[in-house]
Amino acid sequence: MKNRKRIALAALSVAGLAVAGCSSSKPVATTATAPDTTQAAPAAEAPVVKGVGLDVANIDPAVSPCDDFFHFASGTWLKNTAIPASEVRWGSFQQLADRNNAVSRQILEDAAANTSAPKGSNMQKVGDYYASAMDSMAIEKAGITPLKPELARIAAARDLKSLQAVVARQQMLGTGAFFRAGVGPDRKQSTVYAVNLSQGGLGMPDRDYYLKDDARSKAVRNAYVAYMSNTFQLMGDSEATAAKKAAAVLSIETRLAQASKSRVELRDPYANYNKMTVAEANKQFPNLGLPTMLAQNKLGAAKEVIIGQPAFFKEVNTLMKQEPLANLKTYLDWQLVSSVSSALPKAYGDEAFRFTQVLTGAKQQQPRWKRMLGATDAAMGQAFGQLYVDKTFTPETKQKAMEMVTNIKASMAEHIQQLDWMSDATKQEALKKLAAFKVKIGYPDKWKDYSALNISRDSYLKNVLAARQWSYTDNVSKFGKPIDRNEWRFTPPTVNASYNSSMNDITFPAGIMQPPFFDPNADDAVNYGGMGAVIGHEITHGFDDSGRQSDAEGNLRDWWTKEDAAKFTQRADMVGEQYSAFSPVDSVYVNGKLTMGENLADFGGLSVAYSALQKELQQKYGNGPRPKYDGYTPEQRFFLAWAQIWRTNARPEYLRQQVLTDPHSPAQFRTNGPLMNMPEFYEAFGCKEDAKMVRAQNVRARVW
Repeated sequence: MKNRKRIALAALSVAGLAVAGCSSSKPVATTATAPDTTQAAPAAEAPVVKGVGLDVANIDPAVSPCDDFFHFASGTWLKNTAIPASEVRWGSFQQLADRNNAVSRQILEDAAANTSAPKGSNMQKVGDYYASAMDSMAIEKAGITPLKPELARIAAARDLKSLQAVVARQQMLGTGAFFRAGVGPDRKQSTVYAVNLSQGGLGMPDRDYYLKDDARSKAVRNAYVAYMSNTFQLMGDSEATAAKKAAAVLSIETRLAQASKSRVELRDPYANYNKMTVAEANKQFPNLGLPTMLAQNKLGAAKEVIIGQPAFFKEVNTLMKQEPLANLKTYLDWQLVSSVSSALPKAYGDEAFRFTQVLTGAKQQQPRWKRMLGATDAAMGQAFGQLYVDKTFTPETKQKAMEMVTNIKASMAEHIQQLDWMSDATKQEALKKLAAFKVKIGYPDKWKDYSALNISRDSYLKNVLAARQWSYTDNVSKFGKPIDRNEWRFTPPTVNASYNSSMNDITFPAGIMQPPFFDPNADDAVNYGGMGAVIGHEITHGFDDSGRQSDAEGNLRDWWTKEDAAKFTQRADMVGEQYSAFSPVDSVYVNGKLTMGENLADFGGLSVAYSALQKELQQKYGNGPRPKYDGYTPEQRFFLAWAQIWRTNARPEYLRQQVLTDPHSPAQFRTNGPLMNMPEFYEAFGCKEDAKMVRAQNVRARVW
C-alpha cells in the first residue's frame, strides 16, 4: 500500500494538477465535424481545414454541449474506452503517462542490460536499481532477511529512551511512523530553511477511515485489519498473535486519527505554523525526545522547530507514555514492513494489493515493470530523469512552452488590473507577486548529485533503504544553507504541474509537455485550451484561497486590504457552494472546501488562457476570418481541448476515495464546473439562458 513514504515538508505549500440535446439550447449538427453555432459569421468565409491535436472522433453529437459539455466533448471516447484491469481510472493523464512509461521502460531496460556502465555513474545506479527491483527470484530467495537488522533495532528497544532512538531512525528511513519531519523553507521567513514536524503515522489514506461508522468505512477498516493480520502471519506470527497485533496497531492509529486535523483544516497555513524553540517543544512533548532525534538525524544545530499541529503532537506525547512498549514496537514493525512491501516476497505485495482493491476497486495489480519503473523514478528521479530528457525533450519545446507562460502571465496581469472588486493597493501587491514568479520547465538546470548513494544488484530491499536514507540526508543537509530556489519537486517524466507558495514558483516537467496538453503542430486554440489552461491553473494557484496568503517572496503575509479579502472570500465561497452540490456517485458529494484551491485555479486558468488566446488570434488574423479546423471555431476548439484533457473513466470505489482525500474535483466537474460560469463558453456554443450548462447571472462565479 505505501511502498515508499516520502518526507513531507509541512513548510511547503504545493498545489498540483487528475442525454440528448434539449430545446433550451441550440442543437448541434448530427456530424461531429460540422457543428452548428450561433456565432456571427466573419466578413469573409472562414476556411475549413483538417485539424491537429484534437480528436473530434471523441465527440458525442447526441449530447448537447449546452447540457453536459463533458459528455459532449468526450462521450464517444467514454463509451468506447474501458478502464484497464490494473487501473482505477483512465483518461488523458493516464494515457500520456502510459506512453511515457513505454519510453521510460526502454531506457531502464537498456540501463539494466548495461552491466559494464562505469561504477558510480548514473547509468550504473539506475540500471542496478531497476535490475534488482525486477529480480523477483532473488527477492523471493532473500525473503525478509534484508529487513531483519531494522526489525532487530525495534525489538531491542527496552524503554522510552531507546524507543525514541528507533523512532528517529524510522524518520530517516521514511516509513512514516507517528509523524513526518524534514527541512523546508520557513513559511514566514522564506529566505531560510526550517525544521518542520507535521502529523502523520496512519496506514490508511485518511483519518475518516478510522473515525466514520458508515458501511463503506467499516469495510475499508475490516480490509485493513485483514491486511495487517495476514502480513504479521507472513512474518511468522500465529493467527491469534497476528490478530492481536493488528488490533494493537489499529488502536494506536485510531488515536492518531482522532488527534489529526482534517484535510480542510490542513489548508489553513497560519493555523499549521507554530514555531517554538527546541527547548519549548521538548517541554511540551518530552516523550518524543526531540533533541535526541534532531541530533541523531544531523539536525542538532537547530534551535527552533515549526510544529504543524500541536494538538496532534500532544497526543503522540501521551501515547508514547501510556501505550505498552510492546504495542508501540508492533506499530513500528508494521509501519516499516508495510512501507517496503514491494521489495519483499510476492505474498507481501499481494496482501497490500488486496487492501488496495477494497480502497480503489482495482481489478488486478499493475505489472511489476510498471510498479518498479515508478519506484525507480521515486528513488532516483533526477538520475533517471537525465536519461529520459536526453531521449525525449527538445530545446524547441522548452522555448515554445516558455513563450506560452509569458503570454499567460501577461494575460493574468491584465485580468488583475481590470478587476472591479479589488483596490489599487492590493492590485499592486498582486502584480508584484505575479512578476516574481519563477518558471521551471522541462528539467532542472542543475541535477542532483547521487555520488553518495551506493546502489548494487545484490538486494532490492537494501537499495530501497539506501535510497531513502540518501534522500533524507539530502533533505536535512539543506539546513543552515541558503535557500535553493532552483530545486525541483517533480522528476522530468512526471505528467503533472505545480505551484509552490513558499518558493513562489511554477513547474512544468517534460512529461506533461506532450499531446494532448501541448502539441507543437496543433493550432493555438488547442494548445491554449490544453497546456495554456494548465499554465493558467498553476499561476492562479498563487492567488487561490491558500496561495493568496503568501507574498512575492513566498512569506506568509497578509497583503490584502480587509475589504478586498472579504470580497475575494465571498466569490470563493460561491465556487465552494457550487462544487459541494456536485455528486460523482450515489449520494457522495464533492467537498467544496477541500477542493477550493484547485477549483479556483481551474476557474482562473481557463479565463486567463482564453484571454491570451484571443490576443494571439488578434495578432495573427486581426479582424479577418479565422480558420475553422474540423469545422470548429477557435473558441470552440479551446473549450473542447480543455474538456478532452479531462476525459476520464473512473471506478466508483476510486471516486469515493477521491472525494474523501483528494483536493482535486472529479474530472467531469473540472470540465463542466468552470464553463458553467463562463459567458465566453455560452457564446462559443450558442447556449441559451435556460441551458443546463448556464448559471443564472446572480449565482455565476468569477474571481479572476
